Amino acid sequence: MMPLQIRRVGPGDEALFEDVAAEVFDEPVDPQRLAAYLAEPGHLMLVALDDGQIVGQCAAVVHRHPDKVSELYIDEVGVSPRWQRQGIARKMLEEMFALGKALGCGEAWVGTEPDNVPARRLYEGFGSEAETFVLYAYEF
Repeated sequence: MMPLQIRRVGPGDEALFEDVAAEVFDEPVDPQRLAAYLAEPGHLMLVALDDGQIVGQCAAVVHRHPDKVSELYIDEVGVSPRWQRQGIARKMLEEMFALGKALGCGEAWVGTEPDNVPARRLYEGFGSEAETFVLYAYEF
């Protein structure tokens, strides 16, 4: 059996997504959306693989500004329940932070729901405290 592997994915890696463990993503992966996501240069994704099956994912976007440092926005972190509490999300975030730094980002940010205690513990474990934030969402 192969050890768990954290791997950056990009164009050409779509076949990896044919075997995804339960609850890694919020909804089933759509092949067209996946191809478009992986083709965008500012979109970053790491997956955790266990014997070829995706058991975790961390998606981020490099957000560049004309007047301040580039930011790494951590958009999604998901680990299938069977593999949770094994340090997979932490390892993916560590690698994503390193990737963001290598791409010139001066900071990173992530958000979660106030009642998502496991996620808050994970994020606070990196030495940051939650900030007050108001979110407005628009559907098109």
